[in-house]
Amino acid sequence: MRGHLSSILLENKRYWTGRSTGYAELNLNELAAAPRHDRWKECLRAEIIRKFPGRDLKSLYALDIGTGPGFLAILLCELGLQVTAVDLTPAMLEKAEKNAGEMACRITFLEMNAEQLEFADDTFDVIVSRNLTWNLPHPEQAYSEWTRVLRPEGLLLNFDANWYYYLFDEEALEGYMADRENSAREGIRDANIGENFDVMEEIARRIPISGIRRPGWDLDILGRLGMHVEADENVGDRVWSREEKINFASTPMFMIRAGAY
Repeated sequence: MRGHLSSILLENKRYWTGRSTGYAELNLNELAAAPRHDRWKECLRAEIIRKFPGRDLKSLYALDIGTGPGFLAILLCELGLQVTAVDLTPAMLEKAEKNAGEMACRITFLEMNAEQLEFADDTFDVIVSRNLTWNLPHPEQAYSEWTRVLRPEGLLLNFDANWYYYLFDEEALEGYMADRENSAREGIRDANIGENFDVMEEIARRIPISGIRRPGWDLDILGRLGMHVEADENVGDRVWSREEKINFASTPMFMIRAGAY
């Protein structure tokens, strides 16, 4: 892994190393729960077929950036794509290989910094990422790298949300607290309690993008990088479970869909 890691990336690496076991269990639950697994898989399939109508999915090369315990990489592999998955944290990659089971031999797992990809230009047909961009100290640099390794006719899908915007905005904080109350009222597991979330909050306070309302920022940056880009701000309706919709009602997931003009 080339390049010097910033202090924030080093803190992120330590944090996600500590969370790797719990996060891997969450991913396994997503993969094992047929409705959630199938909704995500169908979402990916529909987006890829829309971009590559009539193309044999087995001929497409895909990159999952910030794979974590491997959720998107595994789904792409199930769809037949040739998959490479990268993550900054070796512990996450170990969990991803374990989660992939028999498919692990069909996925290339690599330790790599999302802001400094070690691939040649125009390498991948499809690039995906989930819940990563908000966590990066230099997301604009990351987008530049992602578009660099994407083929001219390729597709970039980035799933993310304004996860820590409540630290900077009073109205967002009110919504966040209402989500906590509603989760307790509904008797569902609150995904924002436990596992040292206070540590992640302190890191998020120092990440510039945390205080920026998205996806407008993403559309602007990718547009400047020469991408035709649009945002689906209702993608959570397609892929989230009922529990997730309650947990994150005030922080809806969006999907960035981008490709070269």
